[in-house]
Amino acid sequence: MTENRTDYRNSFVEVFNNLPFERLREIASRATEADVRRCLSRDALRIEDFACLISDAGERMLDQLCARSMQLTRRRFGRVIRLFAPLYLSNECINNCKYCGFSRDNPILRLTLSVEEVLAEARVLHEQGFRNILLVSGEHPKFVTNGYMEECIRKLREFIPTVALEIGPMESPDYEPLVRAGAEGLVVYQETYDRPTYREMHTAGPKKDFDWRLATPERAYDAGFRRLGIGALFGLADWQSEAFSLAAHSHFLLNRCWKSSLTVSFPRLRPCAGDFQPRHILSDRKLVQLVAAFRMFLPDLGIVLSTREPSQLRDGLMPLGITHASAGSHTEPGGYSGAGRQNLHQTVRGRQLALSHENDPAPADPGHPSGATGQFDIADHRAPGEVARFLQTIGYEPVWKDWDFALGE
Repeated sequence: MTENRTDYRNSFVEVFNNLPFERLREIASRATEADVRRCLSRDALRIEDFACLISDAGERMLDQLCARSMQLTRRRFGRVIRLFAPLYLSNECINNCKYCGFSRDNPILRLTLSVEEVLAEARVLHEQGFRNILLVSGEHPKFVTNGYMEECIRKLREFIPTVALEIGPMESPDYEPLVRAGAEGLVVYQETYDRPTYREMHTAGPKKDFDWRLATPERAYDAGFRRLGIGALFGLADWQSEAFSLAAHSHFLLNRCWKSSLTVSFPRLRPCAGDFQPRHILSDRKLVQLVAAFRMFLPDLGIVLSTREPSQLRDGLMPLGITHASAGSHTEPGGYSGAGRQNLHQTVRGRQLALSHENDPAPADPGHPSGATGQFDIADHRAPGEVARFLQTIGYEPVWKDWDFALGE
């Protein structure tokens, strides 16, 4: 692996360190409905306008925000929702993150799929209609240093046109072989943009380096990824401050990484191993307000909605600003096909204990066919076809793939 870069001049790290958080909080706290109406009448908004939109006054005008957001979304993206599925390769991880089910000190059932088992998972997704898959793993260097990730990508690209990654941050030269293998997108969440909270949440492993993670999308762009995804995990720190940071980060990347498309996600904390409880609550209404505010601030930004959210809320959000949605998700390796169960092992305080199928310490959850522990519990358990049918009933087109090999290569 290439040694970490520490010069962050001209990076978002430099921009972030100079963001006027106090001024933005003051604008949000003093915003009136008249201020929000002025924002609604403008085509181009500043970060100060965004602060007005996520204010209490903005929440009181949520209907108007949603109407404007829907109008802009249809103008920019039409009546289309792109469907994708996460495919978890492994729940092994070298980081300690207090809020994550994969945290290395959690005594969970762990599993890394073989390449053939990854293909078995992907074939199930292919049969369900998916042609857009996000490969996810705990952050462990072995997944890229031994060629495993490259092989997974190459073999998946034989029948899955769109493959993206959500893996541990790397330097640009280390990403380049994955791009050449066929990966076109990279997703990396900062988790929280609040430095003290970040430091408290990440107690061991390379993820402790806040700046290194913050600059990851730029390194990914330089390596050739044509799609980038960022987000904050809401529930760790004050939601407005997270929103200011995420909005500024998105604005920076749309200009710095202009040849790539950008998506943003607002995942809220869900139950997981370790039983971490949210410290700050982002209500359903505030989540709706965030979607609308981001759409108005950055009209060309892709907005992702995951199965962390319950079906009723997802159904209401879809036409308001969403462009990408997961469906039928599993957050554990082997979740779609049950692959890899015989290779389970349990990690307890750094010791790995091999487990046979007959000696599992806990029975497999029906929602986790492989028996491995998931990263978090999902809230929308509908089958992908059911989600697609709902979109059709509200006049939207569910899109399973972006392009074909014959057109793209």
